[in-house]
Amino acid sequence: MKFLTAFLGCLILAAAVAAQDAPAAPVAQDWASQSLTKHAWELGVLGGGGTGLGKSDNTQFAYAGGRVGWILTGNHLHGILRGNFEWAVDILPLYAVLPPASAVYGGSFKPVIWQWNFTSWQKMAPYIAIAGGIVFTKSNIPPGDTSQVNFTPQFVVGTHLFVKPRRALFLEGSFGHLSSASLGNHNPGYNGTFLFTLGYSWFKGGR
Repeated sequence: MKFLTAFLGCLILAAAVAAQDAPAAPVAQDWASQSLTKHAWELGVLGGGGTGLGKSDNTQFAYAGGRVGWILTGNHLHGILRGNFEWAVDILPLYAVLPPASAVYGGSFKPVIWQWNFTSWQKMAPYIAIAGGIVFTKSNIPPGDTSQVNFTPQFVVGTHLFVKPRRALFLEGSFGHLSSASLGNHNPGYNGTFLFTLGYSWFKGGR
């Protein structure tokens, strides 16, 4: 319950910051191109949650933390496919797995988020990504003779929604898998997960 309270607080904080930054009168400007530039840094706060799928649909997940990304390239391709490549990292000091019996708490580090930002729009920038991370928990997950260390490969679809230049909300959904890669004696894992994330980003630097 304490974790869920912190998670909801993170979402409220992100919404409050976005409202404070929003301009009084929107101006037609290409905020996406001004923000998503080569060698720009993305600094964000985020929170989210989701559920297991199939046989794991009685287990929920919740998390909160921060994101650091670096846009490695300029724009490539044409039309709606135009975009650039970003490498991001998530640090999630709050990560909870909520199976039917009792909550298991821990943290997560996601060092690989390889993301393509679509930059054809002025005030939004959809993206797709593949991601991989590690979850560390105080007790084994799934419960039993499993492991306290698990891996989380994911496929992500999301979008930045710019409230002004270099300021954006981001929303994303991800399909993934959580398992220990046989670090424990048993590795039932969670074969399918769906997670939804809400965050707020600041973009710094770039050229």
